[in-house]
Amino acid sequence: MPPRVVTILAGGSGTRFWPLSTRARPKQFLRLLGDRSLLQESFRRALLLTTADRVLVLTNEDFVPQVREQLPELPSWNVLGEPLRRDTAAAICLAAVVQERMWGRAVNVVLTSDHRIAPDEEFARVMLSAARAAAASACLYTIGIRPAYPATGYGYLRRGPLLFTEAGLRHHVVEGFREKPNQEVAEQYVASGDYLWNSGMFVWRNDVLLAAFERFLPKHVRAIGDACTAGVPAREVLLRAFEQLAAVSIDYAIMEQASDVRMVEAAFDWNDLGGWPALRRYLEQDEAGNAYRGRLAALDAGGNLVFCENEDELVALAGVSGLVVVRAGSKTLILPCSRAEELKRLVGFLDERGHGRDL
Repeated sequence: MPPRVVTILAGGSGTRFWPLSTRARPKQFLRLLGDRSLLQESFRRALLLTTADRVLVLTNEDFVPQVREQLPELPSWNVLGEPLRRDTAAAICLAAVVQERMWGRAVNVVLTSDHRIAPDEEFARVMLSAARAAAASACLYTIGIRPAYPATGYGYLRRGPLLFTEAGLRHHVVEGFREKPNQEVAEQYVASGDYLWNSGMFVWRNDVLLAAFERFLPKHVRAIGDACTAGVPAREVLLRAFEQLAAVSIDYAIMEQASDVRMVEAAFDWNDLGGWPALRRYLEQDEAGNAYRGRLAALDAGGNLVFCENEDELVALAGVSGLVVVRAGSKTLILPCSRAEELKRLVGFLDERGHGRDL
């Protein structure tokens, strides 16, 4: 098998875990589910697939110091800072070009940095199965997640014919990508049994991926390739390259256009942790269904979610239900669980009111 490398995408920013997450410390750097951040958990899983020196982390250049602080095992050049936000196609192209310069015809496993995945053994089994198949063919692999409910917040993969089964893992042709559907369409997808959630994780040989870039996004591979002629480019050189590129996702630009796309059905539990309610199943719960981290006293209160950044803090609830209550530093969030999707709107409201320094 060709050398195996891992790319971790860690450039995301978001508001769904405000006030714990901020513009300066987005979700991937948070310790939501234990003593390690989501990025540290992703790196730990990457080491099931390769060695630390063959893991690249792609992030916003402003976050490079945090990545290096959280992942001291990585050589400094393994953290690549993107000078401009140009979506996942630019980041993945940069990783592939650098990895090809370093290791030649490598198999690249592209991972997210802010999802919850378990158990480790099943994760490794799925990824290694995809890596073996990708090494032996000129195809692009993605990982499909069996839908647990008709989600409207995820993209979907249309499952095509079964190619083969390896140790119980099913490898399929991908017949199409579908954008985030409305509720009615999502219910149809799940009822059909032919659609899986798009996990945002990929496996391919870098030479195969770069050939796809040459066909569908030649400007990307040309600009980034020119910037990386001497290895890892200087910031100014990379900035000039990124300034030439359109912001486009790898799904839209490459995966939806390529002729040979395959998937492995995941055999592990996956959660993209899209907001505070997603933490409920992983937190302690009392007899009234209150999920919490920190110290909780609940009187005639049930079905709430309470999260304290400082686990020594006490939150007392009386006569309320269905709330999200979050304490982080000097900031407090309280909103109904049923309106958690409106957190982004709330953050915008705070910004308009001059509270930007708290975001």
